[in-house]
Amino acid sequence: MRALIALEDGRVFEGESFGASGERAGEVVFNTSMMGYQEILTDPSYKGQIVTMTYPLIGNYGVNEEDVESSKPWVEGFIVKEYSRIASNWRSQQRLDEYLKEHNIIGIEGVDTRALTRHIRVAGAMKAVISTEDLDRESLVKKAKDSPGLIGRDLVKEVTSSQIQHWSEDGRHRVVVIDCGVKFNILRELVNNGCRAIVVPAKTKAEEILELKPDGLLLSNGPGDPAGVPYVVETVKQFIGRLPIFGICLGHQMLGLALGGRTYKLKFGHHGGNHPVKDLRTGEVAITVQNHGFCVDIDSLDEDDVEITHMNLNDGTLEGMRHKKLPIFSVQFHPEASPGPHDAKYLFRDFVRLMEGN
Repeated sequence: MRALIALEDGRVFEGESFGASGERAGEVVFNTSMMGYQEILTDPSYKGQIVTMTYPLIGNYGVNEEDVESSKPWVEGFIVKEYSRIASNWRSQQRLDEYLKEHNIIGIEGVDTRALTRHIRVAGAMKAVISTEDLDRESLVKKAKDSPGLIGRDLVKEVTSSQIQHWSEDGRHRVVVIDCGVKFNILRELVNNGCRAIVVPAKTKAEEILELKPDGLLLSNGPGDPAGVPYVVETVKQFIGRLPIFGICLGHQMLGLALGGRTYKLKFGHHGGNHPVKDLRTGEVAITVQNHGFCVDIDSLDEDDVEITHMNLNDGTLEGMRHKKLPIFSVQFHPEASPGPHDAKYLFRDFVRLMEGN
């Protein structure tokens, strides 16, 4: 079935559909990972986005029940150069197109993904519409222009949990995770480091969190603009100086806002499993997984209170910070996602040491 991808600047790409049919709007971004498409699809941080894979062949090892990062896929659409109809892996339980149909996600193949990626790099990530129904180019471009986009929009409310969940019952330290779209592997790493993980909805009040008697607070990843979730930022402010805090991705951005900083939108974001990040304290470089379109402005942070700990070697943007006086730190990348494969997992041990010292 013929399908179109129309960008708000008037550029249109053509391909053929696999997975579900229909029409979806979202911000189109590219991901440079060579594998892990199932983890990408089920990362709640991709809510509101149409993902283009730069690796040319996708779907060749199928889908299984174990490699998901949440309860379902969240992407608005999935664009690839070539979809493999043969799923060859002993762990495979389902083909990718069947999985996308099951969850009503539109996939498009046969697209010149190199041209699309280069266009995004030059012009920036932008609003788009993908469709198997409306094949009128002008109509789709207008729909893309009229779609809501990400700036200022609260997408966290669409991916957060509806109630408090006790992920694990045992552990030396009780960690409350504010769920803005938390990935399962973050919770697994907490458990692996001897923590009892308690997941709470994003709108949970500070008083309710304190009733859980936490030893530490983890601010999770999530989709969209950190400025769109001021209620989480206000909750975080109430815990500064009261508990050890660890922020990841969107959690890092919300912590930056809570500490008085500013955030801004990146031109085309960081999405992929091959981003080099330098630890400024040790000089070591980690290969990291990233998935974000917004960033904390380094110059907006108070140098007397906040130390820059990590820097992105591709573009010099902020990747990590810590408070100089309080047990608080955060990183923009995903330390649980294992591209290195163990490059950044030490951060969970650092969090445990903060709780032990506190």
